[in-house]
Amino acid sequence: MKILLKNATLLNPSSPHHSSLKDILIVNGTIGEIGEGIKPDRDTKIIAHENLHVSNGWTDCGVSFGEPGYEERETISHGLEVAAKSGFTKILLNANTDPLPDSSSNIGHLIKMGQGHTTSLFPIGTLSVGSKGKQMASLFDMHTQGAIAFGDHKKSIDRSNLLKIALQYCQSFGGTVFSYPQHLEIAGNGVMHEGATSAGIGLKGIPEMAESIQVARDLEILKYTGGKLHIPNLSTQRGVDLVRDAKKIGLNVSCSVGLPHLFFDDSHMEGYNPNLKIFPPIRSKTDQKALQAGLLEGTIDMVSSMHEPMNIEHKQLEFEHAEPGSIGLESCFGILNKLFPLDHVINFLTRGAGRFGIDAPNLEVGAAADITFFDPHQNFQFSAADIKSTSKNSAFLGQELQGKVIGSFNNGKLTIND
Repeated sequence: MKILLKNATLLNPSSPHHSSLKDILIVNGTIGEIGEGIKPDRDTKIIAHENLHVSNGWTDCGVSFGEPGYEERETISHGLEVAAKSGFTKILLNANTDPLPDSSSNIGHLIKMGQGHTTSLFPIGTLSVGSKGKQMASLFDMHTQGAIAFGDHKKSIDRSNLLKIALQYCQSFGGTVFSYPQHLEIAGNGVMHEGATSAGIGLKGIPEMAESIQVARDLEILKYTGGKLHIPNLSTQRGVDLVRDAKKIGLNVSCSVGLPHLFFDDSHMEGYNPNLKIFPPIRSKTDQKALQAGLLEGTIDMVSSMHEPMNIEHKQLEFEHAEPGSIGLESCFGILNKLFPLDHVINFLTRGAGRFGIDAPNLEVGAAADITFFDPHQNFQFSAADIKSTSKNSAFLGQELQGKVIGSFNNGKLTIND
């Protein structure tokens, strides 16, 4: 297979071709040539678009689909196709399937189901058996089968000793522990950020303290044990401050921020839109600005779309009773590109892979082609017609987006948007 990307602006600061207009020839899954005026033969597929841009393939560090157990929300095969059409060539799959990925056999099954697609799937195994927070799962066995990290999805690690032992144990094979940044007892039955808006519209709030207490404890344990800790989807200014201070003293901690937390603030809850019910909750304007600043300065390492398909019967309910979650893969680039300069956006979307030891070939001749192509200048209003996912629970419906993904190439396979 030969593919020729014509007149593409190449965005890769480590490349001598950075920000220049080039042709890129892919031959049998490898970048064969980067130059000007490359001549195709009759067997070459040509990709030519106005404002065509190319970067290293993107990574999302926290995606949910459904299968196994919730195939009506999204199958793995279709979910990976959606990810590829959204520009993501690597995704970390959250540990919220049924059965849960808490054994080597379940991890192996997910790996097998994820093969043969443009987007590579890296499953996160549960930290505890059944995600019950009591007994540590067989982490090393899952690691040998391909588990990329370990964490109980949307469940804080209540037992401090479990986190301590897991961080110590994972050092023997370089494993990463995910710790959900919310103290469940303090969060209680809250459904949104606790503040003036929650008081005004009569919804039970989750205080900022629910995050800061949990993160502070986790970092204190990390300071004692060593190891690698990842905090997914920080939502507060205080959480960012705690991680910044931890990095300054050399703790091996990384964190991500969710796309909704960068774009919305709690004032958007006044419409009671159940698609905006997300955990951790969307916080205040002050928190939103702190998260944006933390991402720009590098305290926050990466962005997650927080893609979480949900059955329509679980979302079209009163806000208090709706299940939390929003899909975000299709809108991720267009939202980020609206909020930040393009070079920063590409940096956010490509710098996460290395944290988890995921191979991310550089965009250069002789390397395996792992690339995303897009038009950063195309503005459009995000509508239901733009949703490729099986589930349609998007918080971003009706928003003006800047930039569209054209397609991606990885694992020797090409995916193009229709």
